[in-house]
Amino acid sequence: MGLVLGKIFGVGDIRKIGSGNIGATNALRTGNKGFAIAVLAGDALKAVIPIVIAKIYLAEAYPHAPVIAALAALIGHVFPVWLRFKGGKGVASSAGILLTLHWPTGLCCLVMWLFCARLSRISSLSAIIAAVNLPVYAIATGGREYALPFAVVAALVIFTHRENFKRLLKGEESTIKLKKES
Repeated sequence: MGLVLGKIFGVGDIRKIGSGNIGATNALRTGNKGFAIAVLAGDALKAVIPIVIAKIYLAEAYPHAPVIAALAALIGHVFPVWLRFKGGKGVASSAGILLTLHWPTGLCCLVMWLFCARLSRISSLSAIIAAVNLPVYAIATGGREYALPFAVVAALVIFTHRENFKRLLKGEESTIKLKKES
């Protein structure tokens, strides 16, 4: 979404800005909050729409269809063929998945991300901490059947943040900034 919306919002190729990632955190680095919100919403909707379609049309005959749709949407977001398998980090898409499949787990994850982001001002750290706890949130909020698929979501989000993790350990990870980087 970041690549398409970058052209619509007039910020150009988002891969040439900040971290070079196509996600909402990098979109925020442009200084255009509307653009960042649009990228966040678009990336989340990329997961929500297939899940809702699977729930409406397939879930009765194939109960696991919404989970399969969710995981396929996330994998497609993180590894898009048309971008040579270099997509987003999956945080916004994961939020869409969690809130659509089991909203209490999604709400716990969102609260944890916001809490960590407020304390640390580091988006990647917040995403990693929230993701690590996903199966626990699922079990604690009555979504035991989602613990395993959410563990897969968590593993993928953590995998996409492997370079961020290295920078975190070195104390070199960038913080959330609400103004355009120079």
